[in-house]
Amino acid sequence: MSEFHDFLKHKYAYVAIGEFKPGCFSEAQRLYEKAVSTYTEGFKGAFLLQKPGTDEGIAIIMWEKIEDMEANQSEVYNEILKKMNPLFAKPPITDFYEVCSEI
Repeated sequence: MSEFHDFLKHKYAYVAIGEFKPGCFSEAQRLYEKAVSTYTEGFKGAFLLQKPGTDEGIAIIMWEKIEDMEANQSEVYNEILKKMNPLFAKPPITDFYEVCSEI
C-alpha cells in the first residue's frame, strides 16, 4: 500500500526567473552549479535554462517536499548565494510549483 501512496505524492519545483547583468550569466551558472552540488536530502534534480543570446534565465530545482529546500540551506550554500546576488540585474521572481505531470 505504501507504494501506491508514494505514487500519489507529487514533487515540488522551486522556480526562479531572472536576468543577470551583461556578461554575468556564465559566472552565475558556475555558482548555481556549486550551490546545487551542496543539496542532499529530498533533492530530485535541477535545470538552468538560458534564453539564447541574452543573460536571462530560469532555474528549476526539484524537491521531494518544499521543506527539503529549507533544510538544505547550509552555511556554504548561503555564502554561494551572497556571491551570486550582485550578478543579478534585478531580483529574480521566485515561487514553488507542484509537479502535476512528469512524463
